[in-house]
Amino acid sequence: MISVEVTRAKKNLGRPETAPLLRRAIAAGLAAEGIEEPCHVEVLLTDDEGIREINAETRGVDAPTDVLSFPLNELTPGHFSPEVCEMDYDTGEILLGDMVINIPRCESQGEEFGHGYRREVSYLAVHSLLHLLGYDHMDEGPERALMRAREDAIMEKLNIPR
Repeated sequence: MISVEVTRAKKNLGRPETAPLLRRAIAAGLAAEGIEEPCHVEVLLTDDEGIREINAETRGVDAPTDVLSFPLNELTPGHFSPEVCEMDYDTGEILLGDMVINIPRCESQGEEFGHGYRREVSYLAVHSLLHLLGYDHMDEGPERALMRAREDAIMEKLNIPR
């Protein structure tokens, strides 16, 4: 079971299908990683200005981006360990962390890359979820290759390939 709390920074951000797409992508990612424990993810939908402010405050980068991830746990990619995770003892859910998704950027990148909004918002959710699960892509080596392979596999399971 997964609970995904989607919050909009501004009233009309996202399309009607955005929250269901996010929930589906996150659930598919957890299933692909073999995670069966109940988990909770918070998603903030924002715009260029909102994500730029968060990026500047948290990473010292005064520029907008498409997605930010804030994991609550130190996890090893591919080796989920619920015993080292933060937990909400009231609900029994494992708290994975927060995602911030730039919705106007999803729309423009979906158009720019020729695959549309549905794929872009789903991909950014999968990408961010993998960060919450300990994956990274900061190097050009095996960590990046592993993360890209997991993204591709999850997007295939969603039937939204490249």
